[in-house]
Amino acid sequence: MKVDSSVIAPRETVLSIPAGVRWGLLGVLAFSFTLPLTRIAIDGLSPLFVGAGRAVVAALLAGIALAVTRQRRPTTTQWGRLAIVAGGVVAGFPVLTSFAMTTTPASHGAVVIGVLPAATAVAVVLRTRERPTRSFWIFASLGAVAAVVFAALQNDGLDSLTASDLLLFGAVIAAAIGYAEGGLLARELGSWQTVSWALIVAAPLMAALTVVSALQQPPAATPVHWLAFAYLAAVSMFLGFFAWYRGLAIGPMAQVSQIQLVQPVMGIAWAALLLHEQIGWATAIGGLAVIACAALAVRTRLITHRPSAPQGKDS
Repeated sequence: MKVDSSVIAPRETVLSIPAGVRWGLLGVLAFSFTLPLTRIAIDGLSPLFVGAGRAVVAALLAGIALAVTRQRRPTTTQWGRLAIVAGGVVAGFPVLTSFAMTTTPASHGAVVIGVLPAATAVAVVLRTRERPTRSFWIFASLGAVAAVVFAALQNDGLDSLTASDLLLFGAVIAAAIGYAEGGLLARELGSWQTVSWALIVAAPLMAALTVVSALQQPPAATPVHWLAFAYLAAVSMFLGFFAWYRGLAIGPMAQVSQIQLVQPVMGIAWAALLLHEQIGWATAIGGLAVIACAALAVRTRLITHRPSAPQGKDS
């Protein structure tokens, strides 16, 4: 049996919506360690090396997987779309968040990234014909507001946004575009194939940036720093996308994207456990609010997306 069969075939489109949610949640769990481990890695490695170098390692893994399984090459059009994915999730998000983590706590970064689900939903709507219902948008918007308020409480007020916050918001925009396009491509190329080809597209640029960063600031890291870097390369940049893009491919993407609203809470929990960052009552209440909004958004979409004759047109 060829591995090509892992590409999402028409017969798989009948999978239930909860299957997409479950795959998406697995991907989010993998991604939730990203900011805390980035914070650890940049204590011994330069931000540019961490942001670019992990993509190079992931590209090597992707190249091996693609060669061993003899995957068919993307079409000319698909290469262009893969470049969009690469720009968003291989280059944009990792590099911007790595620099942001040099001056802000991982817990704060995790909650700012909480606006990513709403941004992804907007990108999906602009890119596809999916149109979430009004109630879905209400709950998704409430989730984004909860995440921003959560970040404000961590940052002592809305008027204290820093350069790191701007980098994080830039990372959100980059990732949202990459997620939306990647979710569509996963339906054509397969979930792990999509992220693998995107890594290959970005490899020359990321390799050049890695060399430059190593020359400017030679790595002087401990085993702990290298272990954090290894996770970022193998899981955050590669294996986590297997589950995430499969969830988006099963979709609907606007709904599955809302699972990301639990990522800030997970990220803060890992920041507390791994970095010993303090978590107060405001963090606990904000986390509960974010999770509640995510659950309501997902449940609303699950109910309203079900069956009626006209639905075939939009699916």
